[in-house]
Amino acid sequence: MTRPQDHLTREADGTGGPDPLPPPPGGVLWTLVGDVRGLLMLPAALTLQVAHPAVGAGVDEHSVFRTDPWGRGERSLRSLQLWVYGGDAAAEEGRRLRRLHRDIRGTDSRGRRYHALTPEYYAWVHATGFPVHHHAIRYLYRPFTEAQERRLYEEWLRVGRVLGIRDRDMPGTVEEFWPYYRKVLADELEATAVVRELLATDRRLPPPALGPLPLRLLLRPCWPLILPRFLRLRRFLTVGLMPPDAREAIGLRWTAEQERRLRCFGRAVRIVVPLLPERLRYLPQARQARRRARAEGRLPTGRAR
Repeated sequence: MTRPQDHLTREADGTGGPDPLPPPPGGVLWTLVGDVRGLLMLPAALTLQVAHPAVGAGVDEHSVFRTDPWGRGERSLRSLQLWVYGGDAAAEEGRRLRRLHRDIRGTDSRGRRYHALTPEYYAWVHATGFPVHHHAIRYLYRPFTEAQERRLYEEWLRVGRVLGIRDRDMPGTVEEFWPYYRKVLADELEATAVVRELLATDRRLPPPALGPLPLRLLLRPCWPLILPRFLRLRRFLTVGLMPPDAREAIGLRWTAEQERRLRCFGRAVRIVVPLLPERLRYLPQARQARRRARAEGRLPTGRAR
């Protein structure tokens, strides 16, 4: 019997043609993904992913997010940067991820069998990045034009091909995306166990195990005081930067006062981040890729917004 993930794996492993190309230098994602503001959007996208029962069950049963939260986050971020800035390495990273997910299977909270590479589940994990970016940009960046939003979606489809998602498993246009998205919200999403855990403000979380040693040594004794504030801030940004219809589908409360606070926060971010030098504004992989692209004349020298 042929399994759905077998089709995805065969078509996406590069045996049928050249490797798919990542988004081009100077594109929308080259500005968004490596910018430090992108870090603020990731928790909302992750929470939206695991609100799908099949995805939530896979993370609950197979991920190390509980035992190695900082390492898991760092590896995910490094992988995400490769999808956009990795050049020839992007497609290989897509293949590595598919190999990593081949044995992830089980039963979700609704009693349905799942496999991580089942096209509808695999595509949903990727699809969540677009509505989160579409919503969060309004707070953290200057508003996008309609043309920029279309380009963002087109580039997100390119990243999907890098990950091995077939064109027929993702809506081909923005107009087709929103009905698909709303159907998943209505039919599938719920406050899974992993959603509740990610949003908890009383969970145990060890001090960061990554970063400069002096900073880690400084954080360690202060962590009991920092952790509750960190968890409250993370929940605030996760719920606030999630699209309102997704919040409603999952059953997350959001007040007018919280909305005012998020708008004030976003205003400060929009002012401060564009003033930062590139070494502080962009993550290391993005900085290196931007430097190479400028040297090769593939990236404009003007300041990104």
